[in-house]
Amino acid sequence: MAISRALATVLLATSCALPTHGFIPPSSSHHRQPPSQGLLSSATSQKSLLHATDSAADEATKSAPSTESLTLFSPCKINLFLRIIRKRPDGFHDLASLFQAVGFGDTLHLSLATKSDDDEFSCNMAGVPTDSSNLVLRALELMRQKTDRKDVFFNADLVKRVPAQAGLGGGSANAATAMWGANELMGRPATLDQLIEWSGELGSDITFFLSRGTAYCTGRGEVMTPIDPPIPSGAKLSIVKPDLGLSTPKVFQALDYDQLSTEDPQMLCDTFLKEGVVDTKDEYYINDLEQPAFDCLPQLKALKEELLGVEGFDHVMMSGSGTSIFCIGEAADKEGFMKEFDSRKGISVFNSEFINREDGCWFEDPENN
Repeated sequence: MAISRALATVLLATSCALPTHGFIPPSSSHHRQPPSQGLLSSATSQKSLLHATDSAADEATKSAPSTESLTLFSPCKINLFLRIIRKRPDGFHDLASLFQAVGFGDTLHLSLATKSDDDEFSCNMAGVPTDSSNLVLRALELMRQKTDRKDVFFNADLVKRVPAQAGLGGGSANAATAMWGANELMGRPATLDQLIEWSGELGSDITFFLSRGTAYCTGRGEVMTPIDPPIPSGAKLSIVKPDLGLSTPKVFQALDYDQLSTEDPQMLCDTFLKEGVVDTKDEYYINDLEQPAFDCLPQLKALKEELLGVEGFDHVMMSGSGTSIFCIGEAADKEGFMKEFDSRKGISVFNSEFINREDGCWFEDPENN
């Protein structure tokens, strides 16, 4: 008999008490040492603790019970800073960025398909592909191949709220959520380190969503240094998304390399973690992709300038390759802010907060707490 979604959610929460595999393994190609001595000291102590519990964690992973259905929150992210380092010979760009999970996101209903020899996928949002190109289906297929469980199939229903071409990593989060959920439903055949390693095969930002909520990411974004403990949850922000979108390739095509910041990303990361997101100076909120995005859409630059004038916001910056603009803090006149921007044709406002997760648990929607 299929377990109800509500009961499955309780079962997943209960499973959070089980030990889990460590976040800072000695030899994963998708990890690197933290960017500063201060972070290194913290990571070293974390590593010692994690190594001491690896055997128990692996045993718990192997023996973890499976459920038949899950309802999982799929968060989005913002980039507290985003430095473009160089263009690589393969055409991609090396970047360095501090990623932070945010409590605005989608919901993935995932269950085992008991009478099917294929995955079934549905989505409420028009325009989202439902064929094999969808990242959720690709993630499920990847899990099947990597775990050699080729006889296991899934029913997936994605309830989307995060818009496309927003710079919020919505699709990447969906893929990471599907990987986590599939692993739970199959009885945890994979460790967290394996999920992290495999995720890089699907895309650049997916790896981040397998962190606890804050990570320093390099390479194409798939080389992750988890920040543990993560930035505390609860910091308020507003995400302002114009209906106009920009594809990431188009933004990079407009990039003027002479206008790139010269700030050391290691120093930027250290500063954010030491000073906090509110007290970090505006000059360190750097996104090298604002210039090309604003050149492509001058109205996006005008929107940012408007938001900078809203009383109560500490920092305002575009996330990723756009076109979302995030505002750290809360508008002093919330009602007036929403009337001015959310009621405006062609603009949506999502008020949210920073989130993180506990070891062994998935992210939770703060609206349900």
